[in-house]
Amino acid sequence: MAINLHSKTGTGMTMQQFMETMEKNKEEFYGWYERFSWETEKEHSQIAAMVQQAGLRAFLLCAEWCGDVVRNVPVLFRVAEAVSLPVEVLVMEDHLDVMDQFLTMGGRAIPVLIICNKDSDVLATWGPRPAHVQKIMTEFKQENPDREAHDYQDKIMVARQEMLAQYGEGTGYQQVIVQELSDLFRQIQ
Repeated sequence: MAINLHSKTGTGMTMQQFMETMEKNKEEFYGWYERFSWETEKEHSQIAAMVQQAGLRAFLLCAEWCGDVVRNVPVLFRVAEAVSLPVEVLVMEDHLDVMDQFLTMGGRAIPVLIICNKDSDVLATWGPRPAHVQKIMTEFKQENPDREAHDYQDKIMVARQEMLAQYGEGTGYQQVIVQELSDLFRQIQ
């Protein structure tokens, strides 16, 4: 069944409002935001052309307390700004009805970028993290389905450390996100 988010139009906040009202992780968020750069001008112009040609807009499910939001949303914001993709930020806790339509492996994982056409029909999603980082969590969940297991917390801490290592220290992961978004927009066309 196709999902339409027209009823959510005007219920979120702008990217700027989200950044200005952050109380947690603001400094780290801005650090990643400031460090973003396009690898090539061609990449930037290709994405912009795809977005404009298709008349795309987006909703972004996120929350400031989430580590993946702190890492990934600055990239999503920078790309959206550069290619004139209108984004409405939906704070997860205020929009659980939307969140529950975009679960990751049955769970609430953020951020989720929801790409829509001008009528707010959902065309595609990205998130909650780059595919190579998400792979670690996917494997962890498959191998550890019982959240009540005595060693679950120890094992998830190891998985999270491995995910951090996959992100790396620098901004290389940001180009991975840009490429994934570029591929996503290309699939929509």
